[in-house]
Amino acid sequence: MKKPQLRLAPSILGADFAHLAESIAQLQKGGADLLHIDVMDGVFVPNLTIGPPVVASLAKTAALPLDCHLMVSNPTLLVPLFAKAGAEMITVHAESTDHLDRLLQLVKEQGVKCGVSINPATPLESIEWVLDQVDLVLVMSVNPGFGGQKILPYCLEKVRRLRAMKPELDIQIDGGVKLENIAEAVEAGATNIVVGSAIFETGDVENETRKFVKILYLPKLILPM
Repeated sequence: MKKPQLRLAPSILGADFAHLAESIAQLQKGGADLLHIDVMDGVFVPNLTIGPPVVASLAKTAALPLDCHLMVSNPTLLVPLFAKAGAEMITVHAESTDHLDRLLQLVKEQGVKCGVSINPATPLESIEWVLDQVDLVLVMSVNPGFGGQKILPYCLEKVRRLRAMKPELDIQIDGGVKLENIAEAVEAGATNIVVGSAIFETGDVENETRKFVKILYLPKLILPM
């Protein structure tokens, strides 16, 4: 059984968009593994962020794989656009569609990695039958829409249960992860850690990224199997 790899996926949601290229360069120097892109349409969640043209620009300049998290009400329309723009991973929400299996197949047809996400109050049973179809499950540990929220503790239990259900799964956690709780998230079973405001709010993106990477790869952080 192959063990999932620990990875740090900083979210650009908390970045200064006037200096986005500079911030991404600092993330790369700090040792980030992925670039997490929160796509919000102002309908599925109460915020509006970026679209395919920005992702296309990032694909030309960023050395990190682009991990696009679609928090949108019409994912069927947008999945092909983000794949064409250069996303290497597209994660869609189980709550955004009545036909999750069909939506996941659409993502896979684009030739990109496929992820499924669930909001904090959404039960794991809603995705139980599609776990074999995805490369990653994203467990939202805050209610989506805005950065800077505190992690909801019960979401760590969801990660534990999901790890027990499918030990080889790549599990991403998104929301409220900070230096003081990243170890707890990994010990619960998360392998793919999204960090946003905790990296950008200090103003020293490269150094703060290094701090997260250092903790993430401590030998004591052994993934439960």
